[in-house]
Amino acid sequence: MMQKVKIFNLGIHNLTMSELLNKLKFGGVVFTPNLDHLMKLQKNYKFYLTYQKADYVVCDSKILMYASKFLGTPIQEKISGSDLFPAFYNHYKHDEKVKIFLLGGIGETAKIAQNNINSKVGRDIIVATYSPPFGFEDDEQECQKIIELINSSGANVLAIGVGAPKQELWLYKFKHHLKTVKTFFAIGATINFEAGYTKRSPKWMSEIGLEWLYRLLSEPQRLWKRYLFDDIPFFWLVLKQKLRLYKNPWSQTWQYKMKTSSSQLKNRKTEI
Repeated sequence: MMQKVKIFNLGIHNLTMSELLNKLKFGGVVFTPNLDHLMKLQKNYKFYLTYQKADYVVCDSKILMYASKFLGTPIQEKISGSDLFPAFYNHYKHDEKVKIFLLGGIGETAKIAQNNINSKVGRDIIVATYSPPFGFEDDEQECQKIIELINSSGANVLAIGVGAPKQELWLYKFKHHLKTVKTFFAIGATINFEAGYTKRSPKWMSEIGLEWLYRLLSEPQRLWKRYLFDDIPFFWLVLKQKLRLYKNPWSQTWQYKMKTSSSQLKNRKTEI
């Protein structure tokens, strides 16, 4: 059984990159939470539910690593989506069975990422792409179109990068309609990185936990509220957990739903 590190209401798998890559030959849903995800999990119950269903939850933040160490349960490695995805396609580049569908990006971004990745790998490991229009997640016809595109592509890996919590919620809702896909990645801005449209922070900033500052300075109008307002209570919650005062805001809701489901199942058996 995989060891988990508990931060607030999320269990993070304490895996190394190499361990995770080897496990993914059997498939699975992979989420890479950062500090912002942890804060969204305190307010968004549907987002919380998606994380309960993920097979692999790995740390995408140096700040979460610092927090885990402060809490006495250190996470051994940071595995961001933007590091994991290229590690995955390089790890499986000689495995002709691995075929990836890229979902996300704007305009030609995903196509450019596809060309760049296939060129690096030396084969057409990215078999198809699609950049959905804004608001696609609320359009049933558009979602059905995406499902058909993925199913007809023959891909067995889906990498979706449309931002959190949208990408995780979409997977949670539609993954069972994807007949051939066994491995699912929620990869955020990684498609933009692979296309060369967005620059990643310098390695030294990422290694000391300042990647957020680089992104804030790069996109201040879009990110100021997230980093300077929404995410600040994170540090108070860490202290509360250290003092054993933190309470999962969804624990009673989750327990009620589990009891209700169990009761309904018993009633069905009785009726049968």
